[in-house]
Amino acid sequence: MSDVLHTVENGVSWITLNRPEAMNAVTWDQRERIIALLAEASADPGVRAVVVTATGRGFCAGADLRGAPSAGGAERVAGDVARMIRLGAQRFIGAVLDCEKPVIAAVNGTAAGIGAHLAFACDLVLAAESARFVEVFVRRGLVPDGGGAYLLPRLIGPQRAKELMFFGDALPAAEAKEMGLVNRVVPAEDLAKTAREWAERLAQGPTRALALTKQLVNASLEVDRATAFAAEAAAQEINMTTRDAQEGVASFVERREARYEGR
Repeated sequence: MSDVLHTVENGVSWITLNRPEAMNAVTWDQRERIIALLAEASADPGVRAVVVTATGRGFCAGADLRGAPSAGGAERVAGDVARMIRLGAQRFIGAVLDCEKPVIAAVNGTAAGIGAHLAFACDLVLAAESARFVEVFVRRGLVPDGGGAYLLPRLIGPQRAKELMFFGDALPAAEAKEMGLVNRVVPAEDLAKTAREWAERLAQGPTRALALTKQLVNASLEVDRATAFAAEAAAQEINMTTRDAQEGVASFVERREARYEGR
């Protein structure tokens, strides 16, 4: 059985971590596979939304570095760790942020370390009631990597981000929702159903407009107002060349439901 399960159904790419015996601690090979699947989703007009989830009791317990290229017995030299982070964890999280289709995390259990950052990088986060999020790095004497210090302050502000990262306490799903890290908490038995409903609704939407909206929002906290306004105007200019934008305007004028094709 593959460590990463993948199906495409009704325009939705389902990416499922499948190492339940290891609480889905993600290996180098799994990361590479998921990065590739996200790139494929961006390029495939038949894919219009993505769901990232996992089997078993854990969403992702962090990184399993035993299979990484630098995990052998060779002596470590200066630059090795930074290179491993850039090519591994940061590339992994960047692939989610840069995916041109909306990405939903369906968090079925513990999301720790890079697993928590994988969820936080997604555009929407659904969590089972039993899920929890752990900034586990401090427990190991490590600095948060995989974009944690980038993502968390933007989602919940610097003070709360520091609290999570300084103490490394497990954050229950309900509290994560109150903080703004999770969109909705549902009973475990409803998680897959809710993810499917949300993803298929997104898959019926104006896909290119969603992609451009994602880019604008992700960049909004890093630019000044003039740059943000210019990017918004350029995005709308590009979007108005799509069939979906023309259909949206036509459906409004004709007072009917829009039928988007994702093109």
